[in-house]
Amino acid sequence: MHTYIIADNQDITREGLISVLRSQDMKNRVETARTRSELQARLRSYPESVVILDYTLFDFVSVNQLLNMKMGAKASSWILFSDELEERFLHQILLIDPSISVVMKHNPLQNILDAITCATYGETYLCDIAESVLKDGNFQKKESDTLTPSEKSILREIALGKTTKEIAFEKHLSFHTVNTHRRNIFRKLAVNNAHEATKYALQAGLLDLMEYYI
Repeated sequence: MHTYIIADNQDITREGLISVLRSQDMKNRVETARTRSELQARLRSYPESVVILDYTLFDFVSVNQLLNMKMGAKASSWILFSDELEERFLHQILLIDPSISVVMKHNPLQNILDAITCATYGETYLCDIAESVLKDGNFQKKESDTLTPSEKSILREIALGKTTKEIAFEKHLSFHTVNTHRRNIFRKLAVNNAHEATKYALQAGLLDLMEYYI
């Protein structure tokens, strides 16, 4: 019997994966986790599990935090399973730990089954996107690379959950100046709100460079 931990806070994804895993073998043990702390608890109970994780929906603050958790359960196998993963993030994590499998939610079911099978038996599966990223490592210049030092500083404060008014007060700037920086950041990152900006920073590993704490 194999144990799988579905680390995803989308109900439809969890239920779909549970159905897929049970259809392959009814004896499979399937656990779920909606938060990082729940995932840590499941790994303590089942350290040899296959973890199927949507990193973009979870509350990891950095790639290092994810990798540290994985290292704490050395016998576990991990699959990154998301709608979209930023190329820079994929390149970073796969170079550090090439044992992590990657498959996208829009991939055909057979590809997803192949990824699960590989991870179950200690092998690595990479979808076409992940293989391409790992192979060339040459990325087009991202919009985030064009952020000025001031914009990066403001983005850090946004990621820490501060409002425009709070940022202006702490940095001795006018509300208008901070709001202009905020609009420019959102335009360059092609995001619409603070949640999306923070999510982008997490995916790209930018929060490793910020003064972020749990």
